[in-house]
Amino acid sequence: MKKNGLGFLLQLLRERRGLSLRELGQLAQTDHAYIHRLEQAEKVAPSEDVLVKLIRALKADRREAEMLRFLAAHPETAQDLVVEVLNDPTVTYEVFAATAGAAFRGSARPNYAQLLARVRRILSEENGDG
Repeated sequence: MKKNGLGFLLQLLRERRGLSLRELGQLAQTDHAYIHRLEQAEKVAPSEDVLVKLIRALKADRREAEMLRFLAAHPETAQDLVVEVLNDPTVTYEVFAATAGAAFRGSARPNYAQLLARVRRILSEENGDG
């Protein structure tokens, strides 16, 4: 079963740091069971206080921290989009957020690489870069 974007990113950052749920819980002064529920999408809206503690404990960079905040506020964001963004470090938070906010019609699975490219092009044109 796929997680939501928040759960996926939270678990990925935790595993990158080599932390168990208990270790992250201790570092973030947050119940490890709650972190587990966030990772499994059983809980989806952590408070700003919890997010700040997790971001610090995970030593998330600015883009990752912004993404975690966005994903906490937008739990419907697809894990596949988060994967695509993490695989391309040139994708800015602005492009990520704009892409995540795009409405999808129909039941076809979106091609996030193409969608990210379109959003980049649109934002570039709006900023006078293209």
